[in-house]
Amino acid sequence: MSFEFHGSPKLKFDHQFINATTFVLPFIIEGGFKPAKGKFVLEIGCGEGGVLKAFTDEGCNCLGVDLSVNRIQDANELMKNEVESGQATFITKNVYDSDFLEKYAGKFDLIILKDTIEHIPEQEKFIPYLTRFLKPGAFVFFGYPPWCMPFGGHQQVCKSRLASKLPYYHLLPYPLFKGFLRMCGENEQTIKDLTEVKDTGISTWRFEKILGKTPLKITQKTFFLLNPIYRFKFNWSFAPIKQWKPVYYIPGFRDFFTMCAYYMVQLPE
Repeated sequence: MSFEFHGSPKLKFDHQFINATTFVLPFIIEGGFKPAKGKFVLEIGCGEGGVLKAFTDEGCNCLGVDLSVNRIQDANELMKNEVESGQATFITKNVYDSDFLEKYAGKFDLIILKDTIEHIPEQEKFIPYLTRFLKPGAFVFFGYPPWCMPFGGHQQVCKSRLASKLPYYHLLPYPLFKGFLRMCGENEQTIKDLTEVKDTGISTWRFEKILGKTPLKITQKTFFLLNPIYRFKFNWSFAPIKQWKPVYYIPGFRDFFTMCAYYMVQLPE
C-alpha cells in the first residue's frame, strides 16, 4: 500500500522541513558548513522544497532544481514568501544543461542531495561533475538509502500491501523482481519506476569508491539503522537509531542493515 505522505505535497513538505531542521541541518553544521546570510545553497532533487526551508530560515539564499514540473509548482506555492522575496528560487531543470552550468559554475557554498543520488544514473560521472558548481572549500551533503537495505528498492510506493511491506526482494534478479511485482498487481509504470531505481541504486562501498576518484574529501559520515525521517513519516518516536559500531565498520555487510547514510564532503580550498 502507498503511504499517505506520497499523495500530499504539504505533508511531504512538512516532513522534509522537520527532518531537515532536526537532523540534516545539525549534521551539515557538524560536517563543517556554517549557514549564514549570503551563503548560496543548491538542492538537486528538491521536491516540494521543505529541506531548503530550513536553510532560508538561517538566512541562506537557495536554489532548488527538480525534473518534476508538478513538484516545482508545489515548491513555489509552499515557499511563496521566500520566492517573492528573492531568497529562494525553484526551477524545473537538468543540471547537465549547458546554460545551467554557465550560469552557476563555482557559485555554491553547499549542494544538497537528499534521497536523490540513488535515482541518478552514471554516478561515476555525476558526482565529479558536482565539483564544477562549488566554490573552493565548499561542501556537498548526500543522504540516501543504501541499495541493499531492506527497502532500498523504494518498494514502499507499491499499491499492494505485500509488495510495499516485504523487504529485500528488490535484490532479486530482474525477471523474478518484475514477475513478483506483476503477481502483486502492480501496474507497468510502477514496475518501470522501480526497475529504474534498481538500475541506479548505490551502495556505501561504491559511493566511497567514486568519491576516492574525485577531489572531494569526507568530513563527516553517519549510518542509521533506522532512518531519521521515519520519526515523522511513520510517527516512530524511537527513530533514528544509529548503526551499531561493529556493523558500521564492515563495508558491504553494513548496507543490508543500514536504512540511511549521511555524508558531508568538501572540495579543498
